Amino acid sequence: MEITVNEKKYELEQSCTVEQMLALVMDNGAGGIAVAINQTIVPKTDWAVSTLKSGDQVMLIKATQGG
Repeated sequence: MEITVNEKKYELEQSCTVEQMLALVMDNGAGGIAVAINQTIVPKTDWAVSTLKSGDQVMLIKATQGG
């Protein structure tokens, strides 16, 4: 199945949860990020149970510090 994460296409062998997808695409772990699937924010408490489908558009938003 194919999903898009931050405008980059990924081919996954099978359906997976948000948590599993993050382990595959994130180099530095999933700390300090928010996840939106098809423009809907997915609460962190739902990452382990929210399943991605072929064609999903995922946006990862990284928190940054500033002043």
